[in-house]
Amino acid sequence: MYLTMFLSSVGFSIVIMSVWPYLQKIDPTADGSFLGWIIASYSIGQMIASPLFGVWSNYRPRREPLVVSTAISVAANCLYAYVHVPPSHNKYYMLTARALVGFGAGNVAVVRSYIAGATSLTERTSAMANTSACQAIGFILGPVFQTCFTLIGEEGVTWKLIDLQLNMYTAPVLFGALLGIINIILIFAVFREHRVDDMGRQCSSINFEGEESGVPDQDAEGNVDHIAVVAMNFLFFVILFVFAVFETIATPLTMDMYSWTREKAVFYNGIILSVIGVESVTVFMVVKMLSKRTGERAILHAGLLIVLIGFFILLPWGKKLPNIQWQEIKNSSIPRTVSSEMVIPFWSLQAMQLPSNHSEPVGCPVTQSWCLNTPMIYLAQYISSDILIGLGYPVCNVMSYTLYSKLLGPKPQGVYMGWLTASGSGARILGPVFVSQIYTHLGPRWAFSLICGVVIISLLVLEIVYKRLIAFSVRYGRMQEENC
Repeated sequence: MYLTMFLSSVGFSIVIMSVWPYLQKIDPTADGSFLGWIIASYSIGQMIASPLFGVWSNYRPRREPLVVSTAISVAANCLYAYVHVPPSHNKYYMLTARALVGFGAGNVAVVRSYIAGATSLTERTSAMANTSACQAIGFILGPVFQTCFTLIGEEGVTWKLIDLQLNMYTAPVLFGALLGIINIILIFAVFREHRVDDMGRQCSSINFEGEESGVPDQDAEGNVDHIAVVAMNFLFFVILFVFAVFETIATPLTMDMYSWTREKAVFYNGIILSVIGVESVTVFMVVKMLSKRTGERAILHAGLLIVLIGFFILLPWGKKLPNIQWQEIKNSSIPRTVSSEMVIPFWSLQAMQLPSNHSEPVGCPVTQSWCLNTPMIYLAQYISSDILIGLGYPVCNVMSYTLYSKLLGPKPQGVYMGWLTASGSGARILGPVFVSQIYTHLGPRWAFSLICGVVIISLLVLEIVYKRLIAFSVRYGRMQEENC
């Protein structure tokens, strides 16, 4: 299950830094707004699939949805490697491929529900932290793989017999497909069903293959606190929403602010995200120990505060403007894409960036009117924000899953975990679309200010339901809170 979670996150992160430049290469008609839909398509697929796989795992052996979902991801990765082949509408083929990869990633709900049912309350936080750590390692190694594959270059090698271009954009997804095949083999060879109650006693389960064993699950009696469940779904939505904004905007933001080329943006952001991933794994290990002393609720509160500070730091300050993209300016005159009432300052004209080879425009395009009057975000701001978000996000992620699984108790959690995963997927849909639209038309100041507002609302919701976020067995007096 840890490996399955790892491969699911690799499937997402291994291309996240290269989607935008690859999209620009295969289909020049695609703009920044369509990038948001490309990123969101993964989560649309996952949102649809998660409840379906969750229901499936409640009533059938979990091996079935795991194998089917992984096979879908493998096929979708292969499709992604061929999106350059059609003569037109290539961006829609990429959209379809990413949506199918996301559909396969709906197996996250199966993994989480299995882990919740296979661990006692005292084991739960550690197991969820380990699962999230494996997910984080996938996010680390995904950009690392992508960075390594940039050495192949944009042209790479073409295998004409099967119309395959092996380059820095297609090699990562083919590698992801290979990992998926290995995962399917291991699911058949290694995975076995296992279930315990909140006390750690072996329980019988419909998912168990072979003769059922264990004691009847008497602890399942009682009603789930649905107000707390809805609140946790909302908080998880916010957590995934802000992180989706963060990872989506990284490449366009750095290309606009620092005049990086497509290749540089993919390479440098891959390194930055890899370092953040290492930070996240360390956080997961620390959280396991810290939660025993302070409890999951307090740690979740602290994590949200850290994320808030991270986005606040990312707000533009100062007076220096970003370099303006040279290709949009002709004869130092006002371009047609800019309103005639808009005045381009003299220092903006001086800041126009002309790359030495004139092969790729770099800098902030004047079609984004805010480029002419919004201060740049300094590299130190960007890196500081990365560090803080890389600290706060993993804390919020693992605490959300842990608290949610404890709220549900020993009942089969496939459907509930499916809805939680769907909430996260919904956030990954709206996050990229939101930031691509707001960032393109209004700029980073509006985009990141709104994000700060969303995080503040989530902190208020957490305060309101704070006392309700207790384990099912504690709520019904079957266990003491200090043991959970």
